[in-house]
Amino acid sequence: MSDYPQSALTLFATGNQLMGDAENDKAIACFIQALEIAPDFAEVMVNLAYLQEQVGAWNSAEFWYQQAITVRPDVVQTYLNLGAMLMARDRFDEAENVYRQCLLFTSDSPALWSNLGVLLACTKREEDAEDCYRTALNLDQDYAKARFNLAYILLRQGRYAEGWPCMEARDWITRISAVFTCQRWQGGDLSGKSIVIGFEAGHGDMIQFCRYAVLLREKGATKVTLICHPGLKRLFASLAGVDEILSLDDNLSNREWDFWTLPMSLPFHFETRLETIPATTPYLHADADVLQQWSEKWPAQYSQLSSANQKRIGLVWKGNSRFENDAHRSLPSVTYLTPVLAVPGIQFVSLQKELEGESIPESYSVLMLGNCVTDFADTAAIIKQLDLVISVDTAVAHLAGALGVPCWLLVPDYKPDWRWLAYRQDSPWYPHQMRLFRQDSAGRWDTVMDELAAALAIWVKDGKTFS
Repeated sequence: MSDYPQSALTLFATGNQLMGDAENDKAIACFIQALEIAPDFAEVMVNLAYLQEQVGAWNSAEFWYQQAITVRPDVVQTYLNLGAMLMARDRFDEAENVYRQCLLFTSDSPALWSNLGVLLACTKREEDAEDCYRTALNLDQDYAKARFNLAYILLRQGRYAEGWPCMEARDWITRISAVFTCQRWQGGDLSGKSIVIGFEAGHGDMIQFCRYAVLLREKGATKVTLICHPGLKRLFASLAGVDEILSLDDNLSNREWDFWTLPMSLPFHFETRLETIPATTPYLHADADVLQQWSEKWPAQYSQLSSANQKRIGLVWKGNSRFENDAHRSLPSVTYLTPVLAVPGIQFVSLQKELEGESIPESYSVLMLGNCVTDFADTAAIIKQLDLVISVDTAVAHLAGALGVPCWLLVPDYKPDWRWLAYRQDSPWYPHQMRLFRQDSAGRWDTVMDELAAALAIWVKDGKTFS
């Protein structure tokens, strides 16, 4: 890098500083000026490509990554950046070519093998993906990203004995550990001890794994505290085995416990296997007062549905848009539900909180309740008055299962969550509540909707949620 003119080096350093300060437009200007002085400055090209990628200027980003590779074909990070960007654009064949091009001159990069493994896993070549992750770990047994990525394969295949230890490599554990001054629990006896279950991941994760709280009590814990999202605090008051529910809005300073743990670490510590999942439901309950409040809010025509022999079904067709795979797990539009909404003998209830300008055609009678709820205690009270919930892979599905209410879950073909396992149409986490409807190829929700509508028609007739 010292071979470049000092003016170019200065602009590169200034651009890096601006990039670190999130002054991206000014950083881009500096990098462009640097390239005018030193057209073969590969490091500048990579940073310029990265910034263009951040603003969605994909073509420009790709151009500069490729230019950097032309100038400096031996820099692994450039291939990693370009491959990851192509993957994010669903250009899998091109991304694989980039990674394999890099392997032609180096095979000792754990990051390269791990990234190739992610691509292969996304394209359903799980055996090859596992080989890539294990190659990365053979190169560096402490490479946490590869171990965490391997967890997805193992858990999705139900290989829990090795999968849960690999899940302990998730990168956010270190950040969370800084919150606590006590020891992290490693699975030992808790007799006479207090323990706090920390907060991690999303609402659905907390709902799924909070079931382990009662097992901590069985380990001898005299006090169990659970920290959760604010929206879960009222709901979790019904959870057995917990003495204290705190939310992230509460003051967590000056509190002392003997141990801390995380909800997604509990299956590891309790050596959970497919046949030993603590799957007794319901383990969460709607508050009686909240339930009564919501029962009084139902319009008269909906309150009389049971006597009219109609079914009540809750609908959720979108998840949190900030979730990395949301474009694949959520329905593009409520119109995709048209075949379902056309099934007679059903009163549909929208549990969708964020409609984002969408509207359900007036020809379909749907009670819109999603925007009326304040937290998951409200959602639980509504769900308990339903016969069935149909949902994409989001927290409401977990809530229905935890409440003991039947749920039909829509599972994407691309990067389905590991917890739904592979190929199954049921879930051992919610064995009597959950039925899975899977895409047969990425983006094909139409076939799922036809299957769902046919199953609904049968269910209306004979009342069987599983058939």
